[in-house]
Amino acid sequence: QVQLVESGGGLVQAGGSLRLSCAASGRTFSIATMAWFRQVPGQEREFVAASSWRYGPTYYADSVKGRFTISRDNARITAYLQMNGLKPEDTAVYYCATRYGSYSSQAVRYTYWGQGTQVTVSS
Repeated sequence: QVQLVESGGGLVQAGGSLRLSCAASGRTFSIATMAWFRQVPGQEREFVAASSWRYGPTYYADSVKGRFTISRDNARITAYLQMNGLKPEDTAVYYCATRYGSYSSQAVRYTYWGQGTQVTVSS
């Protein structure tokens, strides 16, 4: 099993930046993909970004391309989401997730999830 702990959320003004972190522990040697999702109350959880843990290919939702960057520190078993040019529409709870298989944008394909961290962008 894998445990995930997120941090870095907060309140920022539109146009500002935040960096989210996701630290993994447990059976991390089996991780193949790490991803970020976000969810607004009353809406479905949506894909944000994903990265191959070992080899580095990255994937982004169209809504965040050019603004968000996913990265990782393999030695620390930590994934990051650098969010620049934040918009009020980015306000949501952001979740880190992992799976043993290759990339997927579907939340149901991910096995382990963090508790989520709130990101609020004001105008």
